[in-house]
Amino acid sequence: MGRVCVFCGSSPGRDARYARDAAAVGTLLAERGIGVVYGGASVGLMGAVADAALAAGGEVIGVIPENLLRVEIAHEGLTEQHVVANMHERKAKMAALADGFLALPGGAGTLEELFEVWTWAQLGLHAKPIGLVDAGGYYTRLGEFIDHMVEEGFLDTRSRDLVTIDADPAALLDAFARHRAEPVDKWAS
Repeated sequence: MGRVCVFCGSSPGRDARYARDAAAVGTLLAERGIGVVYGGASVGLMGAVADAALAAGGEVIGVIPENLLRVEIAHEGLTEQHVVANMHERKAKMAALADGFLALPGGAGTLEELFEVWTWAQLGLHAKPIGLVDAGGYYTRLGEFIDHMVEEGFLDTRSRDLVTIDADPAALLDAFARHRAEPVDKWAS
């Protein structure tokens, strides 16, 4: 795996463990020789991932929209920083640069990015692995809700299985390495 796109908050969250876990993910990716693609900010969990990956000698590519250069405070020390016109271009560029996706804790933007790449996988637009790092149980309830979607008939099990949730980022990366893309027929029963 060449690069992983990391979705996460531009805020550090209330609990310091989120930033520690984000930094650990950045270090882990660099140690495994996996480049980081992310939102390009120097603040919050985004900054923690980038700084740790860079400190461990990793490649870090940021993609930031023009209107967020000041809000998210663009990171100045990246391997590459792409400035794009808007959020749509950001997501498309990050997806094109990455071989898989990891979501760390974050807010609505993180979830929106996650759900978009998951929907793209469900529709067969890509076959890249998707993982949620369940840091401190952050994604446990979301996992329960996803299972509820299956139980209620709004999501089939094959589409549900496109997303892996684990508290251990190393286990997710191991699963990514074993990932074999199978085409998904959204309308198959």
